[in-house]
Amino acid sequence: MSYTVEKLSGNKVKLTFTVPADEFAAATQKAYLKLRGRVNVPGFRKGKAPRSLIERMYGADIFYEEAVNAWLPDKYDEAIEKEDIKAVDQPSVDVDWDAVGPDRDFTVTCEVYVYPEVTLGQYKGLEVEIEPETVSEADIDARIEQDRAKASSTQEVLDRPVAEGDTVNLDYAGTVDGVAFEGGTAEGQTLTIGSHQFIPGFEEQMVGMCVAEEKDLHVTFPAEYHAAELAGKEAVFHVKVNRISVTVMPELDDEFAADVSDFATFAEYRESIAEELRKKAEENNKTLVENAVVEKAAENATVDIPEAMVDREVQDIIRDMQLRMAYQGIKLEDYLKWTGQTADDLANQYKGEARRRLKIRLVLEAIEKAEAVEVTDEDVEAETEAQARRMGRDLEDFRKSLTDQQKDALRQSAVVTRTVALMTADAKVTEKAKEAEETEPEA
Repeated sequence: MSYTVEKLSGNKVKLTFTVPADEFAAATQKAYLKLRGRVNVPGFRKGKAPRSLIERMYGADIFYEEAVNAWLPDKYDEAIEKEDIKAVDQPSVDVDWDAVGPDRDFTVTCEVYVYPEVTLGQYKGLEVEIEPETVSEADIDARIEQDRAKASSTQEVLDRPVAEGDTVNLDYAGTVDGVAFEGGTAEGQTLTIGSHQFIPGFEEQMVGMCVAEEKDLHVTFPAEYHAAELAGKEAVFHVKVNRISVTVMPELDDEFAADVSDFATFAEYRESIAEELRKKAEENNKTLVENAVVEKAAENATVDIPEAMVDREVQDIIRDMQLRMAYQGIKLEDYLKWTGQTADDLANQYKGEARRRLKIRLVLEAIEKAEAVEVTDEDVEAETEAQARRMGRDLEDFRKSLTDQQKDALRQSAVVTRTVALMTADAKVTEKAKEAEETEPEA
């Protein structure tokens, strides 16, 4: 097999194949045997007409295209494997049909987009700015309130009517112009008054109702309501209160601390929460620096990404999105309907993000190669432990569950971790101060 390879650009090559006359003659005979049953020749049953007769009637080139299509694929695959050409799309094939004939060699060219070359810019000693995450007293209090809510209890209310903050079990039946509508009727529903789960005015009118009391609530659906047929319409909900309950929160004292933690005093417990949040903020700030450095290195690099790679990355993004939706019981088709989008609209929406991800990935690979980054078994083990921790898995069980492909992915992840560490080691980081929240002047 004779061919030449020419680089057309950083992401495209051209292979020119010479097709020997004898090999093309054999391929043409195979094409005749394959296609003869589709050709009508008067006086012959389909598939029985001689090749010479068919060629006299329809031209000698009737089998040429099929012959080229039969000859080329194996030669192309063999060439790109031998030359280690990483094609990212199907080749564009060009044949000078005027030069094709049964008794002479001719050429076929294939232009194909390949894994692009990256021209690196500065990626060490970069100057980046981040807005660091800090831990305030309010953050600590909010985190403690989460534990407090988990330790809360529910107490049924028997001696008073519904008040703000109560949780009510109710039945309701809604109508518009006296006609019931889909989704407007339910029994045994739970509603916390003041949560604004229902349309405006509904919860407010329930305040003061007693257990077993029934009442008509007059409300108006918002003009931007998701069900267009109800948007802006006046409605009446007939409601009945079945039960009233209230959430009882524990006191923030030593007893509470002992119940929700391993600490004997509230002061020790609070300090442990503060330390937990500080460590998390430290990790998050480290990630902010890493992301900023990687983004800056990608900005400084030049790479021409083939559109076929972008399209594939877009489909990967949409598949991930579809999977997340499936966990929530949502179909992609329904999401597109709700948002008024087509599949093409969604794909176009993610092209920019796909191109950004690909550039970062390609730049990191180029830096890894330029720096000859290698990882040890200890690095891979650290990556494995980190992944198990992120997934909330027991380390030993996680190790046992790993496939060879997943182990390779963890090793590659360790390579990325070490590459990013190399890039951030001498980065110059400045912290952007958080803007002070605007407050209303006192009257």
